[in-house]
Amino acid sequence: MAIDIVILAAGKGTRMRSDLPKVLHPIGGVPMLGRVIDSAKQLGDVAITVVIGHGAELVRERFADSGVQFVEQTEQLGTGHAVAQAIPNFRPGSTVLVLYGDVPLVKTDTLKDLLAASKSGPALLSVVMDDPSGYGRIVRDTANAVQAIVEQKDADDATLTIREINTGILAAPGDLLAQWLPELSNDNAQGEYYLTDVIARSVGEGIPVTGVIAADPNEVAGVNSRAQQAELERALQREQAEALMTAGVTLLDPARIDIRGQVDCDTDVSIDINCVFEGEVKLGAGVQIGPNCLLKNCQLAAGTVLEANSIVEDATVGEACTVGPFARLRPGTELANGAKVGNFVETKKAKIGLGSKVNHLSYIGDAEVGEGVNIGAGTITCNYDGVNKSRTTIGDGAFIGSNSSLVAPVEIGAGATIGAGSTITREVSADELAVGRGKQRNISGWQRPAKKS
Repeated sequence: MAIDIVILAAGKGTRMRSDLPKVLHPIGGVPMLGRVIDSAKQLGDVAITVVIGHGAELVRERFADSGVQFVEQTEQLGTGHAVAQAIPNFRPGSTVLVLYGDVPLVKTDTLKDLLAASKSGPALLSVVMDDPSGYGRIVRDTANAVQAIVEQKDADDATLTIREINTGILAAPGDLLAQWLPELSNDNAQGEYYLTDVIARSVGEGIPVTGVIAADPNEVAGVNSRAQQAELERALQREQAEALMTAGVTLLDPARIDIRGQVDCDTDVSIDINCVFEGEVKLGAGVQIGPNCLLKNCQLAAGTVLEANSIVEDATVGEACTVGPFARLRPGTELANGAKVGNFVETKKAKIGLGSKVNHLSYIGDAEVGEGVNIGAGTITCNYDGVNKSRTTIGDGAFIGSNSSLVAPVEIGAGATIGAGSTITREVSADELAVGRGKQRNISGWQRPAKKS
């Protein structure tokens, strides 16, 4: 079955009070429209048309490589008018599924159920709410078929007791929609063409309308304000936290974790509070993440401990490593098994060898550090001359004394020792001691300057 998907994304979102089109605001680190597109693509043979309007160029630019088609609704004349803009993209005999760019948490399985119900006529997605105030009610007949959608202002007392409401998400044969949409009337208080009017048209022509009830109200909730955006953000984070715990992950507080991508965890992973995960993160068996950490597009192998307040971005960490607290592994960092990067250490494009240690207050950038190396506190690789980046190479078993400056390009041989406080500007051969610092002078009888009166 060919599926033509129409995603309505033309609204301005006035209550968001933002220059950014509403559908580009993120939920879980992904633009809302992006989440809807991703769910739609999982349905199989789909062709996706996005109806844009406000901020059209920004939306086009953001999703230029997504494989969707765009049509523009130059005037905001209602949902029926918006879907009608996509009629030229309907394929013969297809089923059309109408989604909304500001309803970001709809699940693919729910959409599959809706499509399955639309083979002989329209099927709409509904939800049962504890408080349906303000929403259009779904009226069914004795055979449970949908008979009408009655708006709150038009409902009598009996209809107001109905808790099943319309979500606006609809699937219907494309040939029927192509016929009905151009014939909609805007004879209403708003002067708009409503997509919901096709339900009355279908019933009037004797074509049954099926209602499919969504299990979770958050799945069909829309975003019209910052407060609603925050509510759905928390709903998504709760769902993701529960999935991690179901998979065996220990979360010290499930309410204080933010996943803005994909987290893949092996067994017995523990994550403390206030951690943020972005992009693709893989955590091996027994990994422990301390509080207040940020992990982005990285891998931590089995047994590694990431201490509090550390950042790991585009880096690979081997087994049984210790990182932090207050460490920052920048893109291109690779730690071999058993390596240690301690507090207030920053690395970038650095390979730290098996069992090597950079424990305190150091910067190691554009460097290759061998096995069993000990780098003392306050050491930096001077890798940038203002124009070019150069590399530092440190051989196995070398010892770098505290407060040393290694001016790249430079090579430190295996087993070499650098005296504390040295500035190293040329090669140090294997097993050599290099001391590059000014000679100490002690001056007797020296008087400190006195403050002038």
